[in-house]
Amino acid sequence: MNDAELCSHLAGEAGQLLLELQRSGNFEGKALGQEGDQIANAYLCTSLANERPDDAVLSEEEKDCASRCAASRVWIVDPLDGTREYSEGRSDWAVHVALAVDGVAAHGAVALPGLGITLSSGNPPALKPANQPLKMLVSRTRPAAEAVAVAEILGAELLPMGSAGAKAMAVVTGEADIYLHTGGQYEWDNCAPVAVAEAAGLHCSRIDGSPMRYNNANPYLPDLLICRQELVDQVWKASG
Repeated sequence: MNDAELCSHLAGEAGQLLLELQRSGNFEGKALGQEGDQIANAYLCTSLANERPDDAVLSEEEKDCASRCAASRVWIVDPLDGTREYSEGRSDWAVHVALAVDGVAAHGAVALPGLGITLSSGNPPALKPANQPLKMLVSRTRPAAEAVAVAEILGAELLPMGSAGAKAMAVVTGEADIYLHTGGQYEWDNCAPVAVAEAAGLHCSRIDGSPMRYNNANPYLPDLLICRQELVDQVWKASG
């Protein structure tokens, strides 16, 4: 299978493993999240070692290896994005699998197992019309003051949600229109969502308009904007 298909396959399969663990009843609360992280990470890393042995891997759940920075092809994965939501039995958690090529999010997939869907850069959905009024995503536990202020200026409704992947995919599916994040993330939080969102025709960048770049020595990425193309200037003006 090609890279985009592999992203989708691996994200979906890891998601099924997480659902099976969740339904088993063998773990609860924090222990469930920890076990889920380990199981999904082991599956993804083993599968990538078998399917793409010459590529590097950056995973939230693995010790980082500086040698990846010299690699052209780096798989960037978050085995369980939204551990709290997963542990609480909610649906707004995700599995991220992406391939960055020369620093660009080239291919990616975000599985939303709780909703029974996997969205891929290889087969993104057609964008729906914008919501009226606009809907803007914020963290359900820590809504950023900057995002709330922009929503007020734009007259947008706030839509609280869990994981970064779930929020980004809500823009892809048309449930929302803007995802503005200023609270700090890491490359595994947004590489796969950015790959899918860009393939769907959405705008993806840092808040200052600079492009999202991956496989950096320091994987920390402080901010992110994913939104409909026609809203970019309005968001930048409101956030300036």
